[in-house]
Parts: sequence; structure tokens; C-alpha cells
Amino acid sequence: MNNGGIEIEHKYLIEYPDRDRLLAVPGADSAVITQTYLESDEGITERVRSWEQGGVVRYYHTVKRRLSELTHLEDESEIPEPEYLELLNRKRTGSEVIEKERILIPYAGRTVEVDIYPFWNDRAVAEVEIMSEDEEVLLPDCIRVIREVTSDGRYKNASLAFSHDFDK
Repeated sequence: MNNGGIEIEHKYLIEYPDRDRLLAVPGADSAVITQTYLESDEGITERVRSWEQGGVVRYYHTVKRRLSELTHLEDESEIPEPEYLELLNRKRTGSEVIEKERILIPYAGRTVEVDIYPFWNDRAVAEVEIMSEDEEVLLPDCIRVIREVTSDGRYKNASLAFSHDFDK
């Protein structure tokens, strides 16, 4: 997680993964995430999320501004539960709360984040944060890529909060 600064990432549509195989990768872990998008100014994406991992729940507030197809400026901070609950009152009109399991897989010096959503049984999304836009992305063999969707807005969580019923 980023506590402020530039974030560069690639996003991939992947075949629905074998969860147990992903978690068998040495160092892999998982978290349950509940993510709510908030009303915000044009050009800014704002969200709050609860992150439950190992029986501990943490709360985060994030503000993102896109700089390029791969890069955005992100300010994310951990917040106390009362602030999280207060921010939920600013939920974007017409949006759904996104719930997902995130499996974190250390690989090739990076962390591959696989998001498994309850509304899909045929696909998932994998993201990899990198240091520069021209860095090569490596994914473990247990992830079967359908295609890169970094520039496909339908696969952004903020878009999935409004519609996730579309063909691959």
C-alpha cells in the first residue's frame, strides 16, 4: 500500500484462479477487502476500504489522480474506524460496495495482487505495481493471463462499482 506518491501499475484480466494454488506460493497471503467509492471532484477518484487480514481489520482512505495510462498520484492513509464510518456517508450515488478477496503473491521482487470478486466465476484481475513505466512485468506460472486491461476502464474498481456484468 502506498502512503503518498506516484503509483505505476499494470492490470491483467486472468482466468479464474485456483485459490489454493496461489496461496501455496511461498510468502503468499490473503485479505478480504470492502471498498466504497466516494463523491469527489472531477478527475479525482476517492475511496475508503476496510482491509481484513489475519483477523485484524484496518481502514484506509485513498485519493487518486491519473497522470497517464499506467501512472497515478495516490495519497493513501490508514484512518480510525469512526472516520471510516463517517466517510461512508459520502458514497457515490448509484455505486455498489465492492467486496473482494485479494491474494498477495511475492514474485520477481514485486507483489502480484490477485483480486477475486464474488460476482465472477470465470475471471479475476491481477495487478503489479512497478518502479517505472518501461519495467518488464513478470507473473508466476499459476496465473493464466487472458489479456492486459490496464487501459480498459471497465476493469477499474471504480467502474466495477457501477457495472460488472459484461463479457470478457
